[in-house]
Amino acid sequence: MAFQCDIPARPTVQQDDAAVRITRWDFEPGAVTGWHEHGWPYVITMLVAGILRVHDGTEIIDVSLEQGQSYTRRAGIKHDVMNGSAHPIAFVETELKRPYDIAPT
Repeated sequence: MAFQCDIPARPTVQQDDAAVRITRWDFEPGAVTGWHEHGWPYVITMLVAGILRVHDGTEIIDVSLEQGQSYTRRAGIKHDVMNGSAHPIAFVETELKRPYDIAPT
């Protein structure tokens, strides 16, 4: 139940600990994440405005998002995400594994 595409999105894990995993995703036009399921709730923050084309196994939906725009989703989401824009896009995905306590510096 994934898009047919030979261009993978490029994930760069920026932090991965017991509480959170932060991954930057870079997409060329037409690049995809591949079919996956989210094990934790997560937050997406767009670094570049663009269109996320989301395949949920039943339908495909285009979502236009602005630079800096964020949204949240619950754990258990299953989908494949494609860059539906004519230009490269990027976003940061923050997966919330458990409540996060930042130590004072």
